[in-house]
Amino acid sequence: MSAPAPHLTERLKARAIALGFDRVGILPAGPSPDYERYRRWLEAGHAGEMGYLWRHLEAKADLRQLLPEARSVILVGLNYAAAADPALRRDPSRGQIAAYALGDDYHEVMRQALYELDGWLRAETDRSSHGRVFVDSAPVLERSWAHRAGLGFIGKNTCLIDPGLGSWLFLGGLLVPETFEYDPPPAALPGCSDDRAGREEPSGGRWRFADGRLGTCGRCRRCLDVCPTGAFVAPYVLDARRCISYLTIELRGVIPVELRPAMGNWVFGCDLCQEVCPWNRAAPPARHPRLQPQPDRLSPPLLDLLALDREGFRRRFRGSPILRPRWEGFLRNVCVAAGNWGDPAAAPALAHHLHTAPPLVAVHAAWALGRLARGTGRPGLQAAWERRPEPDVRAAIAAALAG
Repeated sequence: MSAPAPHLTERLKARAIALGFDRVGILPAGPSPDYERYRRWLEAGHAGEMGYLWRHLEAKADLRQLLPEARSVILVGLNYAAAADPALRRDPSRGQIAAYALGDDYHEVMRQALYELDGWLRAETDRSSHGRVFVDSAPVLERSWAHRAGLGFIGKNTCLIDPGLGSWLFLGGLLVPETFEYDPPPAALPGCSDDRAGREEPSGGRWRFADGRLGTCGRCRRCLDVCPTGAFVAPYVLDARRCISYLTIELRGVIPVELRPAMGNWVFGCDLCQEVCPWNRAAPPARHPRLQPQPDRLSPPLLDLLALDREGFRRRFRGSPILRPRWEGFLRNVCVAAGNWGDPAAAPALAHHLHTAPPLVAVHAAWALGRLARGTGRPGLQAAWERRPEPDVRAAIAAALAG
């Protein structure tokens, strides 16, 4: 492979922006930053049922385990900010979907662009081998690498925050054998009086970036205080087991009863800790055409979502990350939201799922029926008692009837 041409770094970054990315930084490939902190987070049990994180632990120690010949890692950020209608967001009869899932699946959007970026670079350097693309699914600590590359700082809500774009950023990257002019990491500044837990945390504090921007959470704790399930056990530390995003997407089983009332009407993900962040007040909307919100995902009525069968679910959310929890997991979430709504209008649909759906959905439908106003869910619960033999479903019915 020939040596990189002059000004390759600038042209590569320009090409990445032309492909739709909003931020790009380049670092030498090597041992992963924040690896030991990440290991401690796993050992504390904060990952919940996400066992794949343990399986990928050792691979995350060094990027070169993914591509032995890698000499550089190109980090990219893609803005996905979407304006929310406050009136729709306050309506308990509507389900709420996290902003990142309102458009096309970002994994495909970013992978396609990164493959194109690698193809462009191969043509520029006469490289015959392919680079390694990663977007979430590969064992890479993207946020830590992006922070080191100057794309932003890690906030108390554990999101990467770009001082210009806020935290509405998808992260991904490309491992390649070429060398470049690398981006300097942000400089840690003294004198930051925040309340973060543990001075050893490398991603907290106050930062100055190469272009002069400053980034810090300072004394702000809006994200910590707004979380209804208490998922932040300390600043910069998220216990995923209590996070609404984890509960509605990653958790495959029954949602703990004590957490359901706090979930409100979120049916896929949660944006609360980002919505209150001051850095997001002036965040520009996403410019990528495939990330524009689709109308049927903007606060859809819960009754419409309760009416979805398996095929209707797949058809409505085709090409969307909303498919990840599958029909059973998604309807489980919708039942919880309907129970928190509490309107008798949901009784027929909830009773139908209690009578006919798999146990995972039926358990949550029973809970929701028990929360409907004026006892309107009791007939459906009593009828199902005679029809559902599964112990977990019967236990849920009995608890709902007992009030």
